[in-house]
Amino acid sequence: MAEAAAVRAVDAGRRRRWGSRASFVLALLVLGVALIIGAGVGSSAPPTSSQRAAAIESQVRCPSCQDLSVAQSVASSALAVRHEIVARVAAGASAQQIESELVAQYGPSILLSPPASGLSALVWYVPAAAGVVAVCALAAFFWRRSRSWRALR
Repeated sequence: MAEAAAVRAVDAGRRRRWGSRASFVLALLVLGVALIIGAGVGSSAPPTSSQRAAAIESQVRCPSCQDLSVAQSVASSALAVRHEIVARVAAGASAQQIESELVAQYGPSILLSPPASGLSALVWYVPAAAGVVAVCALAAFFWRRSRSWRALR
């Protein structure tokens, strides 16, 4: 009888472990499907011209405002840029063409995100490099600390 109880206990433990693993895998599967659906992987409809214009407007800085896009600003200069973007999108220009024309007209500060080339690339790479250095420094600190704790034991 004791052997049967031990076998049942082992079987119950295996079922619990399998059940927790299965629920974890199921949760990952549901999360993956939700992310795929949310990302719009299955939708192949091209964006409309108003959606394209809105995307470009959100990336262009208001010429007379400090940190607002032309989509957020109500200044007259922002309205003029918005109308220019809508007209260029209706004419069939690509987002890159429109941005390069705006940069030629207003200068590189018209774009909200700096270009990832030249000296402006430092804006993107310096924080990433600082993060890597910080993580490495913390790892070295904790590694050395664990070695000193082992030596004390």
